[in-house]
Amino acid sequence: MGHGAYLGKEHRDLAGRLRHGTAAMVEPENPAARAAWQEILETLFSPEDASLAAKMPVLPTPLETIAKKTGLEREDLRRRLDVMADKGLVLDVADPRSGGTVYMLAPPVVGFFEFSMMRLADGLPKAELARAYDAYLFHDDDFLKDVAGGQTLVGRTLVHETALLDDLLPEVLDWERATSCIEGADKVSVTNCYCRHKASHLGAACEHPMESCMSLGVAADYLIRHGLGREISREEGLQFLTAAREAGLVHIADNVQHDVGYICSCCSCCCAELHSVRAGHPVVLPSGFKPRVSEQPCTGCGRCVRACPVQAISLVPRSPSSGADGEVSKRLLARIDDRRCLGCAVCVGSCQKDALHIERRSEPAHVPEDTVEFLVRSMMERGRVADLLIDGTSGRGPAFANAVLGAILSLPPAERLLASEGLRSRFVKFAQKS
Repeated sequence: MGHGAYLGKEHRDLAGRLRHGTAAMVEPENPAARAAWQEILETLFSPEDASLAAKMPVLPTPLETIAKKTGLEREDLRRRLDVMADKGLVLDVADPRSGGTVYMLAPPVVGFFEFSMMRLADGLPKAELARAYDAYLFHDDDFLKDVAGGQTLVGRTLVHETALLDDLLPEVLDWERATSCIEGADKVSVTNCYCRHKASHLGAACEHPMESCMSLGVAADYLIRHGLGREISREEGLQFLTAAREAGLVHIADNVQHDVGYICSCCSCCCAELHSVRAGHPVVLPSGFKPRVSEQPCTGCGRCVRACPVQAISLVPRSPSSGADGEVSKRLLARIDDRRCLGCAVCVGSCQKDALHIERRSEPAHVPEDTVEFLVRSMMERGRVADLLIDGTSGRGPAFANAVLGAILSLPPAERLLASEGLRSRFVKFAQKS
């Protein structure tokens, strides 16, 4: 591996910084993927941007702290960060505690990969970027393995609510409903789909709308302020959900219960997250539900097989049985692979024989309560929790460090032990005993 040998110093430093966080932008082994990795960095980040980005914290941090770390004058730093935020390279969000603005480097996903393709035209070489993203993601699976390398994944599936039977509806929690996420958001935006925009430059455009990905709350505010998305009403957001459901698209949200940041409506032809499931390195969790086949009404027509976005359904021969006239049935039967199934319920909407119904999974995947728990679990599982706490202590102060510690101590004992070993911190080990 070249270890960034062909990169200038600024981009080598940036590459080192991007090996940290919940999604490490790893340098791949495959030559084509490695060339794409370099092209992405050099296209999105000027040498000046790369130099500053390499010093940016993993977590949202006040301007004053970043100024001390970088040695830059406060107002010059603000100006540079504002320009990088307009490019989708830096996140600037309001700190609810202080009322000021905090900054952090956008991660690769969900982050500057997607942001760079949200505008159809903005001076970036979109076709070249599309080819580079495709090569980086699919000519080598190192990056995909890292993002998929734990139980805490970046996204989660939301079931189509119209597929739920009446007796199941009372059990559905608000954070499991796409409609509730939209209705509870104080701001909603819609943007162009990164995956479909990329596909359009690769000669693989699909029939689904380009403008379809919604962001909520703080994320929506960021995209609207920087011209990466347009604001819509909650009612319009619900209309987007309905249209996506009727088109057989999959609702995917970020993997938290509270303060959901985005809901994408994903197609099997273009979506990188759905591709990851088919490739065996899923970066999206299944919903807490799964479809069940009722054998008698199933005719083996194959509609559900064609509709399934992750190829989790197949047709198998029925067990031999005789009808009233004594003839043995030769019809096929739908069979669902529960290990691959996302529980999106797209198949239920495709069935015309009422042969598919949704039920609760007996052991649903764990969904973190909030961003702090997501960060702790994700980085602990990937061996980076020390980076999280050290960065949090310097960037956000003791309050954030205490929140991280609280999240660690809320985990099961075995997971807390792994976290404390990763941190090599006497403080955490002491707190575990107390």
